[in-house]
Amino acid sequence: MEAALIWEYVIKSAIVLLGMTLGFAYLTLFERRVLARMQMRIGPNRAGPEGILQPIADAVKLIFKEELIPTKADKLLFILAPVITVFPALVITAVIPWGRQVVILGREVNLYLANVNIGAVYITAIASIAVYGIVLAGWSSNNKYALMGGMRSSAQMISYELTMGLSFIGPIALAGSLSLVTIVERQGELGFLRWNVVQPLGFILFLIASIAEINRAPFDMPEAEQELTAGYHVEYSGMKFALFFMAEYIKMIAVSMIGATLFMGGYLGPNLSWVPGIGDKLDAIINYAWMGPVWLFLKTVFLLFILVWVRATFPRFRYDRLMAFGWKVLLPLALLNVLIVAVSVVLVGG
Repeated sequence: MEAALIWEYVIKSAIVLLGMTLGFAYLTLFERRVLARMQMRIGPNRAGPEGILQPIADAVKLIFKEELIPTKADKLLFILAPVITVFPALVITAVIPWGRQVVILGREVNLYLANVNIGAVYITAIASIAVYGIVLAGWSSNNKYALMGGMRSSAQMISYELTMGLSFIGPIALAGSLSLVTIVERQGELGFLRWNVVQPLGFILFLIASIAEINRAPFDMPEAEQELTAGYHVEYSGMKFALFFMAEYIKMIAVSMIGATLFMGGYLGPNLSWVPGIGDKLDAIINYAWMGPVWLFLKTVFLLFILVWVRATFPRFRYDRLMAFGWKVLLPLALLNVLIVAVSVVLVGG
């Protein structure tokens, strides 16, 4: 492998890691300000202009908080669990394309880290191992409430992963490929928005399952304060707790990027080629190669807003109802969606 290509991968990896880390920091501010507006409060506005330095203040506070390790905890796993939780959240975005090819310093560069031909399978595989860090955190703490929180998380994530995986069938069948780049390009042939709007049920199922997958309200049962005194991370403090916090918000960004890629055209902008006279020029400007990351960013922010909106709107599920909802409602609907997609592909193909 030539040196230039190695440096290209190194730089792209650094962009992904730094982008997700910085995104996590300011997603917390975004969420707090949006929730404050919805609840008719002010929200954080003291640290810097309009509260822009609040994430930095939070980081400094967590750095200087005392960290404790329970006497009878498994110290090695107790320390490793937060790291294991963050790692899948970071690497899952490696196959998400940001745009098409661009020319930088005379060299053609693809605006994605990796275009593997089983990208959708890669996402489901990485998502399935994300639970290990949470389970290990609960078990290694040697605390019954933490262990119950870890077990709840394991059962919940396994249950809702089935629905999330089945919701991928629509975009995959439509594109005829597991590559996310191909899935996005195939959506370029669809209507004005270039979205998979022909699969609204699949998109809704993906959205609900992804909220449960990342343990967000109203599916945040593994950290139910009223019952489990914060669940699997009850014994964590300082930067170890911050890593769990970081993992949740990075997962929010990751699932929003995945949703935007599979169902909302990813890095593609609207199709304006139909405008009389200037349509082709408008379409070329809107879908200029460097606009790809901008469109993906805007769609990701839109989905993040929906996640925050859901948190502000719905109360937490009771645990038995949460599991029943996953197995008795979402899973049958996901199987129905697969049937609808299969019939549609056969009829259109025929």
